Amino acid sequence: MPLPGLLSGVRVAVSRMREDVAAARLRDPAARSGLEIAALYPGLHAVWAYRVWHALWVRGIRFPARAGSQVTRALTGVEIHPGAVIGRRFFIDHGMGVVVGETAEVGDDVMLYHGVTLGGRQREGGKRHPTVGDRVAVGAGAKVLGPITIGADSVIGANAVVTRDAPEGSILVGVPAKPRARREGLDTRALLTAPDYII
Repeated sequence: MPLPGLLSGVRVAVSRMREDVAAARLRDPAARSGLEIAALYPGLHAVWAYRVWHALWVRGIRFPARAGSQVTRALTGVEIHPGAVIGRRFFIDHGMGVVVGETAEVGDDVMLYHGVTLGGRQREGGKRHPTVGDRVAVGAGAKVLGPITIGADSVIGANAVVTRDAPEGSILVGVPAKPRARREGLDTRALLTAPDYII
């Protein structure tokens, strides 16, 4: 790769990393500084590593990409398949036990808590994992399974099991998850900590 192209790529990578740190700081009230986030947040480290492994994956360098993702899993407790497609400002809070499957698609400004699975329900090839729209928040321990679509601006409560499509602006709670009405102006972060939305 010519030097100008390499430098441009580095600038983009650094810009995205700063964006990720800012997104984490916005979403985590316990965050004290950008340095703390960059150095100590395993969910963020997992996302940064995923970007490297995904770049290899899309170039057909599959075995090293999978091997790298497994090293990242061992170090962070977060397993993101390098084939998954993930948008910008993706934040995983705490991180331990998060799994994102190979054909999962995740939009921009999505937040997952620990223990979340974006997984499959079938062994056949093709699209097996969920598509999650922009600005979706997924509570701790929730399972979103199969080739379903979760509309933008939705909230999935802690420990919910979602197996069906959900329109934009949904609040999904329960096993199996069923939508609830959303109150106007209710903050997504507040929904995920309110007792009504925890199973």
